[in-house]
Amino acid sequence: MKEIIKKRVLIPIIAITLLIAGSSFKGDFFEIAKQIEIFTTLFKELNMNYVDETNPAELMDTAIKNMLEDLDPYTKFLNEQDVESFKINNAGEYSGIGAVVRSYKDKVVIVEPYKGYPADKAGLKAGDEIIKIGDIAIADIQDDADELLKGANNTSVGITYVRQGETKSTTVNRESIEVDAVPYYKMIKENTGYIVLSKFNKKASEQTKEALLSLKNDGAKKIILDLRDNPGGLLTEAINVTNLFIPKGELVVTTKSKVKKFNREYKTTNQPVDTEIPLVVLVNGRSASASEIVSGSLQDLDRAVIVGARSFGKGLVQRPLKLTYGTQLKVTISRYYTASGRCIQSLDYWNRDENGNAVKNTQFRDFKTKNGRKVQDGGGVLPDIEIAAAKTNTLTQALLSDNVIFDYATDFYYNNTVENVLDFSYKDSDFASFKNYVSKSSFNFETKAEKALKEAMSGEDSTIFGNEVTDQYKSLLLEMDKNKLMALDKYKAEIQKNLEDEILKRYFYREGLYDYHLQNDEAIMTATVLLNDNGKYMNILK
Repeated sequence: MKEIIKKRVLIPIIAITLLIAGSSFKGDFFEIAKQIEIFTTLFKELNMNYVDETNPAELMDTAIKNMLEDLDPYTKFLNEQDVESFKINNAGEYSGIGAVVRSYKDKVVIVEPYKGYPADKAGLKAGDEIIKIGDIAIADIQDDADELLKGANNTSVGITYVRQGETKSTTVNRESIEVDAVPYYKMIKENTGYIVLSKFNKKASEQTKEALLSLKNDGAKKIILDLRDNPGGLLTEAINVTNLFIPKGELVVTTKSKVKKFNREYKTTNQPVDTEIPLVVLVNGRSASASEIVSGSLQDLDRAVIVGARSFGKGLVQRPLKLTYGTQLKVTISRYYTASGRCIQSLDYWNRDENGNAVKNTQFRDFKTKNGRKVQDGGGVLPDIEIAAAKTNTLTQALLSDNVIFDYATDFYYNNTVENVLDFSYKDSDFASFKNYVSKSSFNFETKAEKALKEAMSGEDSTIFGNEVTDQYKSLLLEMDKNKLMALDKYKAEIQKNLEDEILKRYFYREGLYDYHLQNDEAIMTATVLLNDNGKYMNILK
């Protein structure tokens, strides 16, 4: 047991030592060494003397995670399995069942099966709850149950799952899975091409280039690049995608850090594909990181018109640092600044509120694009043309986070028939059924006003108000709760957009969803109209 303890103690020691070696703050060495010694002594004494048997690995894992929680959500300790997943995500290739999944304590839920891949061939659908993989019940596994779904090519695994309350089983034959960075591209009109770039893995710039050249060959004289819901990825790929539309040698992004070696200017290094073709880039509140480097710098260089809603606002750069035993520390090393010099980081993780939550930036500084247009920092990339239905709000975010929209889409799929994607229409009666679904669900959305009111009335001072005020307070909370259903109507456009997207994927996969968007999506239609009005397009950029 002592040997295990020694090995586990080495992990944070080596991690911190690496940080010391790369840091310019030599004056902190004594304080860091002191804290390491205190921790090492505490960890040893705790494991040797605690009244019950301890698990050093679990204790250390908890200690590391709690330490990193005080920083930002992107700085993480990666165990050996996490490291493998990280590599797969960046490479875009792995061996498994070909589905996006979500893990819980007692089940793994299929979020989206990829068309034509093993999970789809085996009949698995979005919403299926896997409760057993092979002979192992998910409830008996503490962590990473979804790792059991991965395995070598041409191996099979038995899966037991629950669908609409009925337990079923199937066998999935694992295959090599390729995750495309560009899952879809197509001509919209006779002269306008549309490209969806969904992630910035190692294939991003290559596949975007292939799509761009193919569309130009088909007659595209204008391009729409869709970065909505793209969470980001590799910084180098963001620069290479930007390079497709701007000349070689152009500054795209700058990174700044307390560690001098991480201070860099990133310029384009390749010959572009087309520096003149009119370009519109679509973003929304789930476009982050690398997506914001591309959209922000193309905006700063007046190379594209940005359409949609304010992006997520992630202006932080991470790098994996190798630790011992195949583990890594994915650590935030710098902030990035787009071509105009602005950092679009939205949340301040280093100055938190009284509840420990990161503070959202509300004060923005002005910057100038290449042509002198005003842009701002600190809150994501603000589009040149905003689309109301694309905006995010706390209610819609809560419905997504609590999987209310996802679960409703599952029920909708098993209770409705949709034959053709272009015939699909989400009616007012459907939205009424969604509101009814929300009212009967366990969804509990607490507004800031409710939270503040509850805190005020639960404190010691509440006793001075008397019964009459207390009763009024309860009535007010009840009335606020009732009005939440009315808020569903207020944000109907935003909510319905997410409902339609989730429902359409159930019937027609991603390809069908994008086909539907070409005919019905407000942002795409706005971009198409703009590109057909060269005068308006040029006026925005000037």
